[in-house]
Amino acid sequence: MLTLSHLAFDDVATLLARYDLRLQRVDDGEPIPGSYWGDTEAGLIGSTVYARGDTPLHSLLHEAAHLIVLPPERRAQVHTDATDSIEEEDAVCVLQCLLGDAIPGASRERIFEDMDSWGYSFRLGSARAYVEQDAESSWQWLAERGLVRLPERVLAA
Repeated sequence: MLTLSHLAFDDVATLLARYDLRLQRVDDGEPIPGSYWGDTEAGLIGSTVYARGDTPLHSLLHEAAHLIVLPPERRAQVHTDATDSIEEEDAVCVLQCLLGDAIPGASRERIFEDMDSWGYSFRLGSARAYVEQDAESSWQWLAERGLVRLPERVLAA
């Protein structure tokens, strides 16, 4: 599992800053504020994503993606749980994979693998199959919000 400690913290923080988010490092062994799943999983409060060195990158990117898709006024209200929308959750799964490509030492392929290892479940059996073959409505949802370019299926600038 690729964790925050495997990467340059500043590379991840810089990516999040592109979306007006802040990455806050949590000391090893300390509870992660705003973590929905607890343990090593990333947390979020407002526009801040919390993570330790042992936080899986896919978790950090998933939580960040929840904030990225929200307008700033909604971000301010977030604490621990970002949404109850199935459409948003599905789109966030696509977005977190694309964000992996924007971090040196990571990739969407690695995020696919780690999502599968963690236990994400998709109708076609894998994160890659979902993103590449079963997520048309999510791609459209993200494009309508200016977050991806279609038909290239890449992050918007």
